[in-house]
Amino acid sequence: MKLKVISKKNQLLVDSREVAEMTGKRHGHLIRDIECYLVIINQNPKLEADKFFIESSYKAGTGKKYKNFLLTRKGCDMVANKMTGEKGILFTAAYVTKFEEMENKLNLNIPQSLPEALRLAADLAEKNEHLLLENAQKNQMINELQPKASYYDLVLQNKSLLSISKIAKDYGMSGTKMNKLLHELEIQFKQGNCWLLYQKYADKGYTQSKTHTIDSEKSKLHTYWTQKGRLFIYETLKNKKGILPMIEQEERAS
Repeated sequence: MKLKVISKKNQLLVDSREVAEMTGKRHGHLIRDIECYLVIINQNPKLEADKFFIESSYKAGTGKKYKNFLLTRKGCDMVANKMTGEKGILFTAAYVTKFEEMENKLNLNIPQSLPEALRLAADLAEKNEHLLLENAQKNQMINELQPKASYYDLVLQNKSLLSISKIAKDYGMSGTKMNKLLHELEIQFKQGNCWLLYQKYADKGYTQSKTHTIDSEKSKLHTYWTQKGRLFIYETLKNKKGILPMIEQEERAS
């Protein structure tokens, strides 16, 4: 039988039923022995009985509950020290090997130095930021596809798409300034290096997102504005900021 070690609350444990089966001992007798050990251990509170044995229970096929114990490595040591013969030796070899194997696996994920801990923290932060960005990008693309567009909307969406820089040029400003202006108006927000629409505008057909592949492992999402989105920006800037495109500024000046 191969000994099974479980991890529970960051502690490695072995079920007393497995110990009994592996050593050829009746489980009831093993429970009795462990209870005797606990009587002695509990006489000295500093020894902390739960560092050796943790009382538990299991249901039999009939649905009735029975007592069992979960043994820590110290608990296995104590049980093994009371055993003699081939089965006792095999049990000792099995639990020592299995505990060592499990501990090594756990240690692989634990930083061994401050630089390693900092690197792990940085990696986790970068991974989390990437997941947040990816999720936000997916949400925008889903929202863009959700509306059931009219024929007019479909025509607009199939015309040429515009980058924010091209729209900004109509107003004599840079794409960076336009993006900040739309952010001030609570139309879009920045996630990573991408500008994404707030939820109330995400499903209006104002933008279309395209993913551009950088290499086999990296890609970047670019947001383009539709003609409908361009008109939305025009109306918003005119009504809320009094900002007009250059062509209308020139007309009013003449």
